[in-house]
Amino acid sequence: MKVVGLVPAAGSGSRLGTPKAIVELHGERLVDRAVRTLRAGGCTCVVVVLGAAEIDVPDATVVFNPDWATGMGSSFRAGLAALPADADAAIVHLVDQPNIGPEVVARLIAAHAAGATVAVATYGGQRRNPVLLARSTWTEASALAEPDQGARPYLAAHPEAITAVPCDDLGDPADIDTAADLERARARPSDHH
Repeated sequence: MKVVGLVPAAGSGSRLGTPKAIVELHGERLVDRAVRTLRAGGCTCVVVVLGAAEIDVPDATVVFNPDWATGMGSSFRAGLAALPADADAAIVHLVDQPNIGPEVVARLIAAHAAGATVAVATYGGQRRNPVLLARSTWTEASALAEPDQGARPYLAAHPEAITAVPCDDLGDPADIDTAADLERARARPSDHH
């Protein structure tokens, strides 16, 4: 079973004022943190989709999305299209959720190993990220992606396929959208080893 990671990180971070991929938290860029989280959680490789910021990302395959300005949907599609042909499933992890750790990724992979086609991390009973999508879902998930949404339209169309994976004990899905969010994240103790 080969599970790969997908990090759509092409946006310009309009509300933050800078592309989120290059924002540093505890001395590490958010994009590098996302790649590290996916790899440490068990993903065999990671595809990062970039657009607004063109940077090197160690330990990842970088795909440039020329349509990044149209929104997350095009980056989600570009990322799915770039995944390795032998991958069984992909975990989509957003670059702006730095408090989600490798244990969440490992829990989603375990759910897939136990038969889940779609596994979604939940916190307080609410579906959030990351999301695992088995290969069988990729074509439709790509087709359903909207300019400002990646996997969400597919999830909405197939609620019966979703395996909820409670992760309240493992992480905090708070995302970084504004300068205030970033300050809150920087005030938290670092988990970087």
